[in-house]
Amino acid sequence: MDSRHDVLVGHLPVDVRASLRFFAFYLANGTIDVDLLDGFDHRPVLFQFGSSLEEVFAIYANALEVDADGAVLNDGDAQYRAAQWIRRACDPTYEVEPPFQAWETELHGP
Repeated sequence: MDSRHDVLVGHLPVDVRASLRFFAFYLANGTIDVDLLDGFDHRPVLFQFGSSLEEVFAIYANALEVDADGAVLNDGDAQYRAAQWIRRACDPTYEVEPPFQAWETELHGP
């Protein structure tokens, strides 16, 4: 086995795991970015079909920045970008500012 592979295999840093857990909690209970999503119950839109929920998690994870020690640097910004996608899904008249870049909405994996 390649020794580089040994270095790359491991767990996500605790700070990243905590951010993901809280993001999922806020998303599920309807409290993600309450200012932006006030008055929009996004849960039926996201939980009816898996692809919307998948996209929200992709945007959050793609926007999340982590330093060399594994500390999350911008959890609020990543949540806001995901909330913007949710708002647009619930309100087609909402304009995302700045517009999403391709890397933000990219789905990774098999």
